[in-house]
Amino acid sequence: MKLVVPSEILENEHRVGITPDCVAALAKIGFKVFIQSNAGINSSYSDDDYKKVGAKISSKLSELYSKANLVVKIQRPTKNKKVDEFKYLKNMSILTLLYEQKFKTEYNSLKKLNINVFALERMPRISRAQSMDVLSSQSNLSGYKAVIDAASIFNKAFPLMMTSAGTVAPAKVLVIGAGVAGLQAIATAKRLGAVVSSFDVRTSTK
Repeated sequence: MKLVVPSEILENEHRVGITPDCVAALAKIGFKVFIQSNAGINSSYSDDDYKKVGAKISSKLSELYSKANLVVKIQRPTKNKKVDEFKYLKNMSILTLLYEQKFKTEYNSLKKLNINVFALERMPRISRAQSMDVLSSQSNLSGYKAVIDAASIFNKAFPLMMTSAGTVAPAKVLVIGAGVAGLQAIATAKRLGAVVSSFDVRTSTK
């Protein structure tokens, strides 16, 4: 079974479908893993990192997708001025974040290809499927990063600062939404010393 991981072509998407630490486990269950050259570079994984654990590197898309059984991507297949991913998708399956209601053009293009698409955002958030719940793990990171980014552009320190030159009051942070991302944002802002409030209209978050 040939599993391929292409580079993400959507703007500002720096993640990669599979990290080097996953390659050995995939090989054990019968997959041969092929990575597009520099696919992991924006996530700080070099081609050598993948080679060391047994993955093969492909520099050409035609070679990467040739006889592929499974494609693993972060974002839905799409096209830009340089790459049309749809033309490589034949007789294979894809694992990706699809969001078909939001991206209907790409979804309809995939339907015409008559291939198997596993939309990972549809994975039920239950205990049995917890290890495959990509939404919760990514939402956790989003909540954390949102606060870190906010702190970096805030014009004062987040925590209470008492110095010989005076006192700086702690920052007041409002987190809108108390889901997975919101809870992580609350925790991160608290750890940085801010006074945190949150707002959510759902009764389940009380």
